[in-house]
Amino acid sequence: MWLVLGAAILIEVGATLALRASQGFRKKQWIAPVLLGYATSLYLLWITLGLGMPVGVAYGVWTACGVALVAIVARIIFNDPLTMKMGVGITFIVAGVLAIELAGVPGLGAR
Repeated sequence: MWLVLGAAILIEVGATLALRASQGFRKKQWIAPVLLGYATSLYLLWITLGLGMPVGVAYGVWTACGVALVAIVARIIFNDPLTMKMGVGITFIVAGVLAIELAGVPGLGAR
């Protein structure tokens, strides 16, 4: 289940980076990777949910990891800005998702 979600995250990140590379779809060669990537990522997210992962966990992890990875990789590939404030924001996003997820795990703070 976690491997499928991990694949969904990585493919979504790839599609988002392809979207950035397309420069607003002015570079037509990126349209297929963007559309195929997003469709595949959503399909894998759907499979993850079908395997029994709660939607709050799956979507929270998917979005938080996606935001963090896109920001970091876009900095490396496209030289996009990644300021200290943005890093703190990414940290808060990840910490918030972890707090929500841990609160729902029996024995780790759940009531």
